[in-house]
Amino acid sequence: MDPWNAEPAFSFEGTLEATVCLWRRHDEEQWHAGEIDFPDGDDPDGASRLFKVLVEGAPAAYHRFAEDYYETAIDLEAVGEIFALRPLTNELVRRLNADRVVTDLAEDLAEIGYPSRPV
Repeated sequence: MDPWNAEPAFSFEGTLEATVCLWRRHDEEQWHAGEIDFPDGDDPDGASRLFKVLVEGAPAAYHRFAEDYYETAIDLEAVGEIFALRPLTNELVRRLNADRVVTDLAEDLAEIGYPSRPV
């Protein structure tokens, strides 16, 4: 997780603040978690409950979550393309948000290394 330790979005006054932390780099196939000395219990840190949608690893799980959370219909096939790390195109972005194009996301995409083809 080394590059994210200093990420301002995850810290307060320079100190990492996270209940649990999972990460997946753009060039990797699976999620990672750091080593933790867990207390006793079925879900002592709440990670199973909090991140079930991610660790299931299926676009359908995120799709269910997102439609419920955002209270809007979301294109399941588009979610699948994102999960497969297919390059973002204007067409794919518009399937998820008709008001956006790839260039609107350029800074974020560059920061996380997500592939894009703004055509």
